[in-house]
Amino acid sequence: MRTAARLLPRGYGLNRGLALPRAAMTLLGRINAVRDVPVVAVDGDVSVRLHRPACLVDPAPALLWIHGGGFVMGSARQEDGFCRRLSHLASVAVAAVDFRLPPEHPYPAPLEDCYAALLWLAQQPWVDPSRVAIGGLSSGGGLAAALAFLARDRGEIQPAFQLLSQPNLDDRTGSQATGRRRLVWSEGDNRQAWRWYLGNADPAVASPARRSDLAGLAPSWIGTGSLDLLHDEAVEYGRRLNAAGTPCHVEIAVGAFHAFDSIVPNAPVSLTFFASQCDELRAALAKPTT
Repeated sequence: MRTAARLLPRGYGLNRGLALPRAAMTLLGRINAVRDVPVVAVDGDVSVRLHRPACLVDPAPALLWIHGGGFVMGSARQEDGFCRRLSHLASVAVAAVDFRLPPEHPYPAPLEDCYAALLWLAQQPWVDPSRVAIGGLSSGGGLAAALAFLARDRGEIQPAFQLLSQPNLDDRTGSQATGRRRLVWSEGDNRQAWRWYLGNADPAVASPARRSDLAGLAPSWIGTGSLDLLHDEAVEYGRRLNAAGTPCHVEIAVGAFHAFDSIVPNAPVSLTFFASQCDELRAALAKPTT
């Protein structure tokens, strides 16, 4: 972790524009993509990459996974390796969604795309609709949290679980610059990314951390690194979920920076972090024994 930290940037520099950060994320997607992953179109704007272990018995539990990238960059294929490992070790089918990105498509377009993918997934004959979870990394975790509210409020589908890894939940984080240097994701990045994502939307509705009623949401796992800019909001959100009667396990990786488990996946702290996700997801989606 220390070796990696010496080489990592202090952010994406989103205030200088999106061209270079998007190019870097596109390259990462090409490098990380797993060959022969089936891609299925949900509609004209949305598609999913499917990871289905051959040993699964239909109808199987499933997870809708939402990729990271500060809301404004990235693609599902950049997290193919993670989704493939999670699907096999947690015994769950994973559908990783590609959605429209801000600033070209601000809120609510990305969230509505994820909702369309969630409905599609729950309707597949090989999926048990009572055992469908939602999750994501970083901004994907923030979108998954927002998706939980949308599903609850519309009443068409009830996710069984939320898997929120280092989630970006609060547009206010970094609004008052502290000058503290952060690895990978900075205060300035966070401010700019939320501006692009929100567009003209009301943050009180679009930002999960601003929502006042957390009752009736799916049980959750929230993981964060202790050095992550997003650490405090993740821990506070977990506290509020538990206070609202929604069970939430909070996993803190001590000494870890943002996206540490993607950058140094074989570090002991990353392996422990991943094992916690697998264990919680597997248990949450286990078939009832009755």
